[in-house]
Amino acid sequence: MDLLRILIAILLPPLGVFLQVGFAGAFWLNILLTLLGYLPGIIHAVYIIARR
Repeated sequence: MDLLRILIAILLPPLGVFLQVGFAGAFWLNILLTLLGYLPGIIHAVYIIARR
């Protein structure tokens, strides 16, 4: 299941984080990072998914 979440996180980083943590602070931080740059959003999403 984590592999699927990582693939989703590469395509849509906020969705990958949402599937992992819901509407927590990490989700909103990921939206901000994705708006600032697509790559920071992906890195953060993969980190959140791999950490939990």
